[in-house]
Amino acid sequence: MAETMPIDDVLPELLAALRAEGRAVLQAPPGAGKTTRVPLALLPEVEGRIVMLEPRRLAARAAAERLAEGLGERPGTSVGYRMRGESVPGSRIEVVTEGVLTRMLQEDPELPGVSCLIFDEFHERSLNADLGLALAWEVRGALREDLWLIVMSATLEAGPVAEMLDDAPVVTSEGRSHPVDIRHLDKPLPPRTRIEAPLADLVVRAVEESEGGVLVFLPGEGEIRRVAGLLNGRLPKDCTVRPLYGALPFAEQRRAIRPETEGRKVVLSTSIAETSLTIEDVRVVVDAGRARRSRFSPASGMSRLVTERVTRAEAAQRAGRAGRVAPGVCYRLWTKGEEGALAAFPPAEIEAADLAGFALELALWGAEDLPLLTPPPEGALAEARALLRDLGALNAEGHITSHGRRLARAPVHPRLGHMLEVAGREAAPLAALLSERDILAGAGVDVARRLSALSGRYRGPGEIRRSALDRAKGEVKRLGRGLPGGPAMSAGQMAALAYPDRIGLRRPGDAPRYLLSGGKGAAIDAADPLAGERLIVALDLDGDTREARIRLAARLSEGELREVAGERIGWVRLCEWSRRERRVLARRQERLGALVLEDRPDREADPEAMAKAMCEGIRELGLGLKGAAARFRARVELVRAAGADLPEMTDEALLSGLEDWLAPYLGGIVTAEDWKGFDVLPALRAMLDWDSQQLLDREAPARFVTPLGREIPIDYGGDHPEIEVRLQEMFGVTEHPVVAGRPLRVSLLSPARRPVQVTMDLPGFWASSYEDVRKDMRGRYPKHPWPEDPRQADPTLRAKRKG
Repeated sequence: MAETMPIDDVLPELLAALRAEGRAVLQAPPGAGKTTRVPLALLPEVEGRIVMLEPRRLAARAAAERLAEGLGERPGTSVGYRMRGESVPGSRIEVVTEGVLTRMLQEDPELPGVSCLIFDEFHERSLNADLGLALAWEVRGALREDLWLIVMSATLEAGPVAEMLDDAPVVTSEGRSHPVDIRHLDKPLPPRTRIEAPLADLVVRAVEESEGGVLVFLPGEGEIRRVAGLLNGRLPKDCTVRPLYGALPFAEQRRAIRPETEGRKVVLSTSIAETSLTIEDVRVVVDAGRARRSRFSPASGMSRLVTERVTRAEAAQRAGRAGRVAPGVCYRLWTKGEEGALAAFPPAEIEAADLAGFALELALWGAEDLPLLTPPPEGALAEARALLRDLGALNAEGHITSHGRRLARAPVHPRLGHMLEVAGREAAPLAALLSERDILAGAGVDVARRLSALSGRYRGPGEIRRSALDRAKGEVKRLGRGLPGGPAMSAGQMAALAYPDRIGLRRPGDAPRYLLSGGKGAAIDAADPLAGERLIVALDLDGDTREARIRLAARLSEGELREVAGERIGWVRLCEWSRRERRVLARRQERLGALVLEDRPDREADPEAMAKAMCEGIRELGLGLKGAAARFRARVELVRAAGADLPEMTDEALLSGLEDWLAPYLGGIVTAEDWKGFDVLPALRAMLDWDSQQLLDREAPARFVTPLGREIPIDYGGDHPEIEVRLQEMFGVTEHPVVAGRPLRVSLLSPARRPVQVTMDLPGFWASSYEDVRKDMRGRYPKHPWPEDPRQADPTLRAKRKG
């Protein structure tokens, strides 16, 4: 370790900050030496162990090896590492993957024997890193004030992290890098172009124009394999192509990281090489400009891998790899003009991930308000908690159950942990298949074929992926270790345990489309052998929010379903308004979640439920108040407008409260035709108590009483309340009638009941226009009285007597 590194210049400042504050944020660019120098510099400062978190398994192993080399040892003495399924003990320094720290904190929050926690590469913002830091910060505040915390990052803005840690000191290393010549494409790739062929051409060009090792960034293993095939025979003989991705055996990963003994090296890598690893002798970077991320959709309850454009931060990190040892070159598979459209930073994993495991850890910790750098999306967290309740990991109040505690300790997703807990070691092969990349290509969606291939008995169509198969076999042994035997179950039953929300029932019709028990839709290719199955369990879907494509599934018989999910199947009574039939339909349905296993008419439907369903129909059909009901509503609204405390009877108000005021009167009303002939007036009247009824009748009476004692309905539907009355019947009236403080509009009729005058001032009419009306009407209706002074005449409906 005689070689100096840029980080060495700030180590005294970092140690001083830790001695004074016990926490610090260290900013240092890739290659500054923070991963290999900081833990060793801390050894003389602390008595207990130093635990350093790495976001990736490959990076954890590589860091442990480099730290051990720095001490002149091999891993297993002072330096060790621990990850899922593999551990090498170390007495002073332990490099762990992030889930391991979460488990350590949950099992014993005091972290006995640990003096310092280091969060390396925190800028990657993995979900486990965010959770681990939040838990560690709580532990430091409540139990371990002596625990040192260091957050190390290459590109993350230090301010928010430092603020979260109560304004922790920020130490910055400028790093050491050589200039990198950035070279872009001259013109954009055509839309929907697959990147492999143009990228292979760019790699050939980079090798021809440059010297030193070449690091090529691609989104995933599939693209790496295809580009490697396209480069075969096109590179100089001294060039060795090395793949590098997380699922690669460690020996091959090590060969990609270490320098070649002779010739040049071309490393085809995923984003694993952006910051977490140091790949020696690289002077050229070729960047495909793509990154693969997992995106979770609360709407579909599914995650899917999506390939996206890199962000500017990721592109800068990748380019910086070319300037570690000497001036370098970075070739980008995009134009300079396209750069401005790139996002600034990648999203934190907590914003886009499946949060089931995270929600389970929160419940186990017993905290709802952890100090997280980024809060989880509410929708995704609610979806995760709903799944955990479905699995029996949380109770109805959201508290963790004893079953949930066991699932939290399982080294797999809670879905698979639940399956292993219930089905025992016989479920380990299925859990292993669902934990790894698909071991069969081109073999349809049936998981039974994968299980057959895993056991060595498969002879069907498709290609077995040997590396994935080997990993799955190792996973079977690891998962089955220590598990008891379980009840005899089919693959479909085991799958239903893990995916209770993805049990699919085939929809009617020719197309193989399924409704899933969680309420989502999914489809299988019509040519697939499973396409004719009535019941399946969808194990892998593409995440489409409208109708997902099923990529892996298990067949399930109805008898098997009832055996494994019988307690969740039950009969429900439904009363629903049918838009198509325009009537209330009452059914009894046997259901599992959203699935209807059996459907029958309900001859004994609950009247209240029928009335409630009819209310929904009325909202669709409309109130359509007419006649007496419309007049009553108008009276109420008129008096309300004058300031009286009466219930609102606008259409909007009435429709929103149908269940309260109308439902009790809907007995026997179940169709649109029934509603058309229904009298709403009694229900409207019942909305007013006795005092309100008296007030209404006093201020806005339903009828006007003429001087002859006749009752005439008052029409309240217009701007003013109105009556129609024979002119002679109003003789002797010298004050204009008033309703609710407003003059009544009076339409005066001829003996033939035709309008002759409309007035809102009857005394004024007698004094002015009446004379003209009298002259006109006397000739037309000579048998009826037309006195000179109607104010002094007696009201009448009779004609003059003869003679």
